[in-house]
Parts: sequence; C-alpha cells; structure tokens
Amino acid sequence: MFNFPDPKTTQKKEKRLQRALEMIPGILTWMTFSGMFVLSFFLPVWVAVFVITFDVYWIFRTIFIASYSVAGYQKLKTGKEIDWWERCQNIKNPSGFKEIIKEKIRSMAQSLKEKNFMSMREKRILKKAIGEQKKYLKEVEKIEKIKDQVLDWREIVHVVMLPTAGEPAEVIEPSIQSVIEANFPKKQIILLLATEEREPEEARLKKVNYLKNKFAGIFRDFIVTTHIVKDKEMKAKGSNATFAAREIEKYLKERKVDFKKVIFSNFDCDSVVHSQYFAALTYEYIVDPKRLQRSYQPLPMYHNNLWDTNAFVRVIVTSSSFWHIFQSTRSEGMVTFSSHSEPFDTLVKVDFWPVNMISEDSIIYWKCFTYYNGDYKVKPIYLPISLDAVLAENYWKTIVNQYKQKRRWAYGIENFPIIMRAIWPNKKIGFFKKIKVALEMLEGHHSWATAPFILAILGWIPLIIGGEQFNQSVLAHNLPLITRWLMNLAMLGLIISMSLSFLLLPPRPQKYSRWKNIYMLLQWILVPVIAPFLGAMPAIDSQTRILLGKYFGEFWVTEKMRK
Repeated sequence: MFNFPDPKTTQKKEKRLQRALEMIPGILTWMTFSGMFVLSFFLPVWVAVFVITFDVYWIFRTIFIASYSVAGYQKLKTGKEIDWWERCQNIKNPSGFKEIIKEKIRSMAQSLKEKNFMSMREKRILKKAIGEQKKYLKEVEKIEKIKDQVLDWREIVHVVMLPTAGEPAEVIEPSIQSVIEANFPKKQIILLLATEEREPEEARLKKVNYLKNKFAGIFRDFIVTTHIVKDKEMKAKGSNATFAAREIEKYLKERKVDFKKVIFSNFDCDSVVHSQYFAALTYEYIVDPKRLQRSYQPLPMYHNNLWDTNAFVRVIVTSSSFWHIFQSTRSEGMVTFSSHSEPFDTLVKVDFWPVNMISEDSIIYWKCFTYYNGDYKVKPIYLPISLDAVLAENYWKTIVNQYKQKRRWAYGIENFPIIMRAIWPNKKIGFFKKIKVALEMLEGHHSWATAPFILAILGWIPLIIGGEQFNQSVLAHNLPLITRWLMNLAMLGLIISMSLSFLLLPPRPQKYSRWKNIYMLLQWILVPVIAPFLGAMPAIDSQTRILLGKYFGEFWVTEKMRK
C-alpha cells in the first residue's frame, strides 16, 4: 500500500517536521531582505562585490535560459510539422514503417536533384525535411529492437477531464470542440466533466445539459461528476479531480478496461488542445517501455484571449510560456503544470491527487516520483495547449486577479515539506538526487521572490546606508556604472524573449488594428515594474503566509471571461 505524507497530519513528530520544513522558504527569503540592509550598513564593500557577482551570474542565467528557450521553440516548431497520426498508425510494424520512411527520403532526395527551379528557401526546407526523416529513421530502428513492447494505438483509451467550479459554458465549449477537432478517433475518447456541488445548482445543470446535448453521441462516453466537499477535504481542484477520477475508476472496472491502456488528461476547463495532441500523446505512450513511469506535458500558451487582456498580464503569461519552453529542454527537472496527462494505472497506484492541498498540478508528479523511487520523468509533448490569460471586467481588476493567480502558482512551495517527507526516508532514492530536488525547489522559489528586488535596489543600498568612508571609495563611485552596464548586457535575454513572443503570437483578431502590434512590442518596457510587483511580490506573499501559518483555506479559481 503506497503512503504519501499528509500535509495536515495529526502525528506530533510528523507535524513538527512538516512545520519546520514549510518555514524554510519564507525564512530564507526574509533573511535575504533583512541581510541586504544589515550587511549594507556593516559590510558595504562585501555587499557591493556581491551585487556585481550576482549581476554577472544573472547575465549568464538570462542568456542560458534564453538560448534554451530558442532551442525549445525550434522543437515546438518541428513538433507541429510532424505527422503524429501517421506515426501512430504505422509504428506497431516498425520494419514496414522503416521502408516507408526510406522511400520518403529517396523521393525527397530525388526531387532535390531534379527540381533546379527551386528557390534557395524551398531547397533549405526540403533538406531540413530529409534531415528530420533520417533522424526519425534512427528512432524507428531503435523501436524495432523492442517491437514486442510497443502497444497498438487502437487499444488506447483517453479520458479527458475538464474540472469546472463555476466557469460558464462558453469557456468550456471551445475546449470540448478542440478535442473533437483532434485527428484521433473520438470513439476512443471519454469526456469527463467534473463539476462542483457548491456551484449554484440551476447554473450548473443548465451548463451540463447544454454541453451534453450539444456533444451527445460524439465521444465513447460523456460523463459528468458532481463533487461534494467532504470533511478533511479542501475546496480545491485536486479534491474535485480525485473524486472524478475515482468515479472513472469504477466505470472502467465495470467495463473491464485495462488501466495500463488508459491515458488520463487533467486539463483546465479552458484548455484548447492542438489538433495533433492525442495522436502525439498516444505515439509517445505506446513506444515507451517505461510508459507507466512518465507524465506527458504539452507546452502551455495563453493564446485564447491574449489579444484581449492588458499589457501587464500579457508579459506575465508570455514569460510563463517561455519558462515552460525552457524547462522542456531539460532532461530532468521538468514537472507537470496546469494541463497534463498521466497513465491511469499509475494514478490508481498513487491514489490520485491529494484532497487537502491547494497545489495539484505538480504534486501529482511528485507522488508518482516517490512511488517509482525517483525513476519517473515528465515527457514533453512539443505541441501547444492554449489557455485563457487573466481577464476581468476592467483593467484594475484584471491586474488584481493576475496577482492572485500568480500568488496561487507561488503557493506551490507548499509542496516542499511534503516532498521532503516523502523522498527523504526512501532509501531507494539516491542521496544526491534528494539534495538536487531540495536545492532546485528552494533556489527556484527563492529567486522568484528575491531576484527582482536584488537587481532593482540592492546596488543602491550600500550607497545610501554604507557610510561616508564607503561612499568616498572608488568602488562606491563605480558601482552604479558597473551595475548599469551589466544590466544592459542582460537586456540581450529580454530582446530574445521579445523576438520569441512575436513568433509565438496567435493571429491578430480582425477587431484590432495593426497598431495593436506596436503595443505588443512596447509592453516589454513594463518588465522593470512587473518583475517585482507582479512577479516577486506574489511569491513573497505565499511564502510569508506559509511561514506564519496563515494558510489558504481553498483554491482561488481564476475568473474566466471572453470579450
């Protein structure tokens, strides 16, 4: 029986450990802020040296992330060009599929020789296609060696869950429509609409009846669950998801469906999937012998209403997309976020999502990671999944709601004590892997909360409170010039981000003029304001709440609306 730590444990020893661990992130953050002032007063020279060193580190970090984001973008671009449906249908017979690929390569190579009237651009595209096919041929040759472990795509069943806690039908409907438009048989897809009993009954039933009637007979089944919050449960997406998944477990058992051939996708209710997502997901699942030890993550893009929301929100969500593109290029360290997919067999084994935590998207990864003793990874699916950016009735409320959403994301640091309690006693997980997990999580959330303020104000504090002796030194006179020069170098990362943002931008709606493109460029001048106040402050808020034991009582649902 798999046991995962309870964040609300009543065992005294575990409760003390939980409390001690959850205080660490907040203590580190506030020690950093207090240390900035205390050390600037007593040791201004050391602080000035630290500022310069930190700025140099930040330049390398920015360029590193930007370069890998470009690599991730190229993978995303290639992922869109792949015919995943063809791969799905043919990979069960890799020997035969090899011949199909070889014939494609021969045909393209012949075209390259014969068609002298091709432009240079067309030749480059054809050469790239030949290169991709040759690369994939090697992959098929590897799969051929394990062909007995490859599953038949026709046996795979997808369960697509859309949890809803009050979102209107017009938000959910495009999500369901995108599943219908996907190039995968709908008779192998079960649509699961997970509603909440606390939503006003009249509105909930009206929404459910409308959606069920509109999409009747399209899927293998259209199932609706209604979650009632029980004792020891939180009003949260995780408790709703677990309730709905347990209902599906009963449903599949009754029909004797093999859990190992079921892929469960936990999507936000505004998720619009790429037309090839289920084909790509199926392919990656059926060819991987360790398929039960994988989560599958599409790349989140906030394209549903990106043109409609304001500049502050656009910079926040575009930066979030860049971060996930960067994370997708790492062999380890990527965790699940927002909308993702898991093997249903693994979800059953780990007993689904915790029902008494705010954060649910990444914690399921850590439950699976613990169950498989650290031998568990997230497999990126290089296709976009489009989500709603924050949008409210007016400009100011939109900014406030963005702050609350960012604070909820930052509240994911509540995972830290649970993860440490889960993996530290596990002797099958290597010591250095445990240390790496702890340091990466602490460093990530600490940088989130502190880096914008360190970059913005720490360079000036020694000059203000460092005393007359320090202010008369050469270092003091040159500190502003050095930091300004280093931050100008760091602008290279921002320029790359700006360029990528235009490459990723969805088509401009006709209701907006071309002048809107200018606003999309100018919005990046807001970064020095956005980074501390809509980036760092929500993280400080969340860490401080947990430090003081002022926990959130329920999951804050981002208001969804469309213009």
